[in-house]
Amino acid sequence: MASDKKIQVKQVKSSIGYNRRQRATLLGLGLRRINHTVEVEDTPSVRGMINKVRHLVAVVEN
Repeated sequence: MASDKKIQVKQVKSSIGYNRRQRATLLGLGLRRINHTVEVEDTPSVRGMINKVRHLVAVVEN
């Protein structure tokens, strides 16, 4: 089942001061710095990653 839906994820807060797992989650999403925006597929695994760092990112659904 190919998911054609994409969502944009933007890092709005620094990962400094948060644990390694949260920093690794941001890197797993492809985010590298504040105001960096990436477009990822809308899958349950990606939604789970976003949920873990929801205090550091903003989501824009297309």
